[in-house]
Amino acid sequence: MPQILVKLIDLCQRDDAGMGQVAKLIAHDAGMTAKILGIANSSAYSHGSLQLGLAQSLNTLGIEMIKTLVINESVFQTFSSFSRLNRADLRGFWLHALKTAVIARELAKRMSYPRSEEAYLAGLLHDVGRLALLGAAPHEYASNFMAEDDEHLCSIETGSLGISHTEAGAWLIEQWNLDSFLADSVLYHHEPISRLQAAHPLIRLVCLAHLLGCYKSDSPALEGAAALCAIDETDIQAILGSVNDYTKTAATYFGIDLTDADQASPSAEYVPQEPAANRVEERLADEVRNMAMISASVQSFSGIRSAQELLESVTRSARVLFNFEDMVVFLQDANAQALVGFPIGDRQQRLSGFSIPLAAGGILADSVSSRRITFAKRGDSALGLVEEQLLRAMGTECLAYIPLSTGQSGLGVLVGGLSSAQFDELWGQERFLKSFATQAAASLESSTAARNEMEKHIARVNEAHREASRKIVHEVNNPLSIIKNYLGVLDDKLANQEPVTEELSILNEEIDRVSRIVGGFADPQSPPREETTEVNAVLKDVVRLFSISRFLPASVKIVVKTTDQPDVMPGSADPLKQILLNLIKNAVEALPRGGVIGVRNNGRVQREGRAYIELRISDNGAGMPADVLANLFSPVHSSKGGENRGLGLSIVHGLVKKINGLISCRSGESGTTFEILLPAHEAAGKYGSEPKQVSKHEVS
Repeated sequence: MPQILVKLIDLCQRDDAGMGQVAKLIAHDAGMTAKILGIANSSAYSHGSLQLGLAQSLNTLGIEMIKTLVINESVFQTFSSFSRLNRADLRGFWLHALKTAVIARELAKRMSYPRSEEAYLAGLLHDVGRLALLGAAPHEYASNFMAEDDEHLCSIETGSLGISHTEAGAWLIEQWNLDSFLADSVLYHHEPISRLQAAHPLIRLVCLAHLLGCYKSDSPALEGAAALCAIDETDIQAILGSVNDYTKTAATYFGIDLTDADQASPSAEYVPQEPAANRVEERLADEVRNMAMISASVQSFSGIRSAQELLESVTRSARVLFNFEDMVVFLQDANAQALVGFPIGDRQQRLSGFSIPLAAGGILADSVSSRRITFAKRGDSALGLVEEQLLRAMGTECLAYIPLSTGQSGLGVLVGGLSSAQFDELWGQERFLKSFATQAAASLESSTAARNEMEKHIARVNEAHREASRKIVHEVNNPLSIIKNYLGVLDDKLANQEPVTEELSILNEEIDRVSRIVGGFADPQSPPREETTEVNAVLKDVVRLFSISRFLPASVKIVVKTTDQPDVMPGSADPLKQILLNLIKNAVEALPRGGVIGVRNNGRVQREGRAYIELRISDNGAGMPADVLANLFSPVHSSKGGENRGLGLSIVHGLVKKINGLISCRSGESGTTFEILLPAHEAAGKYGSEPKQVSKHEVS
């Protein structure tokens, strides 16, 4: 392998490879330099008359494109002339090598092996030792060259030549001084599975790729190798289902004729027909020179989420692959009634206003409807106004309509402009055009679906953030309202020179509570502190806030009933305080003409084998409407006004659930009652049959 290309492979597989380093190496290889300059200055990448230099060309193509170009060119330069040195039939060899390379790359992706280019190269060269032995001892090895590739062949090779093809291949690759386990993957691809348990992933995946390339489903080694790579039968069938098409495409890019390769006789001599071979080589010369990276470009479509970038990449790749002079894109509208020009390239304004009704007919509409690739030439009698417009706008002699469709879904059409000479070259390549269009359409459909899902996810996240913000505002407003009211009370007492110690204490408590509320929303996963709360104390504290502040109208009276003995629940007092404040505020708002609010602690009760403390908050208002009861604890639009109204009961439900309690509600014409079951602290006294004494006092 040329040393410049060896170094380039190593450099391109490094994450920190800079374009300056790559340019310096490529400049020493005339063939590679010419190829890169030719691609970068082709009509697909260059939109002006300025000729790009090497450094600019590398930046234009990008490091991913350079990687594939380097690997393909390395193999092409090294082995393109080998078949002329021997009369052996190499088609079967290349068929297996290409299959193994494609499979290895797919296995690398499924195993999350980060260097898929390395895996592809390892699969491509895993049997390179057979070429080495054929070149070194053509007469002695000719009879074994096309023999079945297994461990028995290695024994025969060692007995007759003193070295196996795995050893020869590994030795050859080691001479290239690659910083990789590639040589090891070649050396051990026939190794018993039991010895590969702790092997490097590249060694394991090349072993499995080789077996799948042969694909003998009854091979005992196949199941073990698949298990070693964590690949199941579904993955195997998926890989094998697409390997033949990818192999044929790769063979085309390399200029290798695989016709009847799987039927080649093991010892037959293959004498190519020189004129036909020359025609194939001539036909593919420009394609190999300018399009070695197209396979990687097609695969890279799936990584692009922007429709603009994806379609620009698709049209650029199509221009390189099929030598189009120009390209435009039409996409079907939402109702699939018309084709609408997609604004890319130099005609964005003109294309964005170009709409073609599918029902109007014509060559373009018929091509999309029938999903058939169609050609149109200037001067044809069948040309319609649309074709004439496109020919004039694109300044070309011919048009190629390439429908974009997946399954039963039509997405649009690529329109390529080309000269008459290019038309003659492209004629007969419908299969390749269709394959490209199918992959492009699948990527476009996937990109659209992924983009739609991402937009939905962002909308859900934004809505969750808005909901959380509304809840923060709602809950912070409670202590802020208390603070505001107590500042008024404080002002009155200071004016009358009355003591304000209690009010200042309440203000400090509420300011601290604001901080804890905001902190709880900011870090909902923080572990709760180990503490307990005496329920009666919280009840009295909340009622006291209403009694001496300006929350409670004169027409509303609060009747409080508590037990004589302490009732203790686990956890902080803050959630219980928030629950009671929300429920009592709702009760006050339910009594616009006045009434009575009941706040009652019924003490410890037993429900389903667990001990709870039962609280009841009631009012004698008009009750709740049926639609409110149907969505009682969900955020609803409230008629009470205010941006954050309608959240109180949703927050209450969340707080009760957070402290492992239960809440229920009854509502009718005689009023509304909320029953809350708070978990009782386990260290408290056992629940007994004797009811506790309940004390009663009123606040108005």
